[in-house]
Amino acid sequence: MRAAPTEDEKLLQQAGPRIDFTRTDPWRVMRIMGEVIEGFDTLAAVNKAVTIFGSARIGPDDPHYDAAVETARLLAEAGFAIITGAGPGIMEAGNKGAQLGGARSIGCNIELPFEQGANPYVDTLINFKYFFVRKTMFIKYSVAFVIFPGGFGTLDELFEALTLIQTGKIYRFPVILFGRYYWAGLLRWLHARVLSEGKISDGDLDLMLVTDDPAEAAQAIISAYKSIGKTGGDQYEELTDQRIDGQKK
Repeated sequence: MRAAPTEDEKLLQQAGPRIDFTRTDPWRVMRIMGEVIEGFDTLAAVNKAVTIFGSARIGPDDPHYDAAVETARLLAEAGFAIITGAGPGIMEAGNKGAQLGGARSIGCNIELPFEQGANPYVDTLINFKYFFVRKTMFIKYSVAFVIFPGGFGTLDELFEALTLIQTGKIYRFPVILFGRYYWAGLLRWLHARVLSEGKISDGDLDLMLVTDDPAEAAQAIISAYKSIGKTGGDQYEELTDQRIDGQKK
């Protein structure tokens, strides 16, 4: 028996009995507004945070789980709140590290056809019905992303961040790919196919740092944040402007 459709499915799919959209979509807009307001209100006091992404299917016996705990702990001890998708796997590891480091541990949970409860290490939980509202919170309140091995959802979050930086919608902040071996194939394809065919510019691949070291990941974020504090983000805006100008030529 199929589970009841989620709000995302109802919004995006046209199948089913035809109903006058004016009787349904305006109310969805109100519901979406409510989610945005709740997210903004709950996270308004977050000064600086790092979002950690990765697979929900990674267990505590996986080395990447321990690496995510350690990365989050180091960042938490440096004063960064940690945001995750609130689920198991890498998300759980990130929230666990936040608690170990004494920082705020935030989870942005999503309604799915199958139940995804929040992991036990989340201090501040926000539940979302719509992916795009949830992703807005990840972007708006983060000063860096750490991307651990994951599937389609992780790739979606990675490429959305890169696109927003590339197009100047947000300032250039650290996007760290954790796990050299896991990401090697994707990076080879980006170089050999996407870059070589001119679909992206030379500097676009410099938007990512690849590492296997929690200390290196944490230090890169700490250093970048200190630079932003000294300049108000101007150096990132300059780099973004230069990159966009180069693409126009």
